[in-house]
Amino acid sequence: MATLNSPLPDLTASGSRPRLALPNIGFALLLALSGGAFLVWGAGYIGSGSLLIFVLATLFGLFMAFNIGGNDVANSFGTSVGAGTLTIGQALGVAAIFEVSGAVIAGGDVTDTIRSGIVDLGALAVSPLQFIRVMMAALVAAAFWLLFASRRGWPVSTTHSIIGGIVGASVVLGVSLGGTSSALALVQWDEIARIALSWVISPLLGGLVSYGLFRLIKHHVLFYNERAEARVRAIRAEQKALRRDHRSAFESLTELQQVNYNTMLVRDMDVLRSEDFHPEELETDYYRKWYAIERQRDEVETHHALQLWVPLVAALGAAVISAMLLFKGLKHMELGLATLTNYLIMAMVAAIAWATTFLFVRTLRQAPLERATFLLFSWMQVFTACGFAFSHGANDIANAVGPFAAILDVLRTGVITSSAAVPPMVMISFGIALVVGLWFIGKEVIATVGHGLTAMHPASGFCAELGAACVVMLASSLGIPVSSTHILIGAVLGIGIVNRQTNWGLMKPIALAWVVTLPAAGIIAAAAFLVSGYLF
Repeated sequence: MATLNSPLPDLTASGSRPRLALPNIGFALLLALSGGAFLVWGAGYIGSGSLLIFVLATLFGLFMAFNIGGNDVANSFGTSVGAGTLTIGQALGVAAIFEVSGAVIAGGDVTDTIRSGIVDLGALAVSPLQFIRVMMAALVAAAFWLLFASRRGWPVSTTHSIIGGIVGASVVLGVSLGGTSSALALVQWDEIARIALSWVISPLLGGLVSYGLFRLIKHHVLFYNERAEARVRAIRAEQKALRRDHRSAFESLTELQQVNYNTMLVRDMDVLRSEDFHPEELETDYYRKWYAIERQRDEVETHHALQLWVPLVAALGAAVISAMLLFKGLKHMELGLATLTNYLIMAMVAAIAWATTFLFVRTLRQAPLERATFLLFSWMQVFTACGFAFSHGANDIANAVGPFAAILDVLRTGVITSSAAVPPMVMISFGIALVVGLWFIGKEVIATVGHGLTAMHPASGFCAELGAACVVMLASSLGIPVSSTHILIGAVLGIGIVNRQTNWGLMKPIALAWVVTLPAAGIIAAAAFLVSGYLF
């Protein structure tokens, strides 16, 4: 793991290019091989469908997944990398395992073909080819907007991007089929209003929860640690002064007095080593004072806050992440678990997390307090990052898979349906593209989330991730329209407010990008839809 103040590696620095050339080639080959294998598999899967459309749709779908990795996944791991909990290479490894696993294991066998019911294409007589053009235009638009935002380090919503793309392409299709009024009637404007509302609700809720969590940890753990370390430093200074004064006093004695005093010091050392030691048995002022100072050190209880509060926070984090997995990450698997069973699983996971963390704290009692704090929150942050990655792979990869699966289904069956099958091969290939995108273009977004908006420590990074997870679960259960990306950015801002070091200047273009995402993707998709009319 990286140290507390480890800087993010400059992946573009000329001095690092030779070192990174081999990984770059390796990831490029990985994407090319997985894409090629998918094309071979898909050609047989669609049967008599148009091979040209399938190849183009595959390229656009993989490109979309690539850019989700560079923006959304990078956004998820930004706090871990910025806090020094994970290096970029380690974050890549976690993403590779948990994102792909979430997509393959819990990504679902079917997905909605029209994201979030944002448009009603059923009101028009849309042909399968026109439907395919809408989905392809949406993929292209969302991918290029995400690429544009990622290169500038702006974390934006991939869901809003794909919705904007579908709306833009659908409106153009609606105009060509039924006129302007009919086209505008296709759009579910109440859903657009809910999305606009999420621009405010998501970061606000994320900021409030992370602010409260970090204030609690800062007051009961970090501030306590600072006071304890200050007291320990004062005790060390007192011991140093005692040794200095003792040396000066010893040197002023005669040679015979020094011999006698050394004998007394040796006896006191033996007394201190005995099991039935009593302070009154000490003969020298030096060891009496030394013993009194050591008693002060014992009374400090440097690891008290870690032992009391950190296991409780770990239990809360384990409960929230397990809830995210049970109710969100694994929802497509239809495990058939009753609500009570899910809550019992959450309770067991929380209890295990509490006990494990408590024992871990006890093993660190002899470690320096700052190091122990860093290690504890680092491991807790790794846990939350893994949970986020799995849930993200299981759910948000549908932003790329949904439209592509719709195209694949139409090419295979020749008809338009409200949902489409998602073969495991799709999840594997798109999951790989997700990880490759994180490697190639995720650095800027990681830098923004990791230290651009505010400085991160494992404790604050853990609070940001846990706060975001709490809001995602709460909003999902209440049906409140939120964006996980916006929530996490709000959570990071909440940390900055607590520390009074928020970079509001950087936040301004990010907030503007949030507002622009949907219309920008819509405009690009409209243009892409028009161009596609000349191609097929």
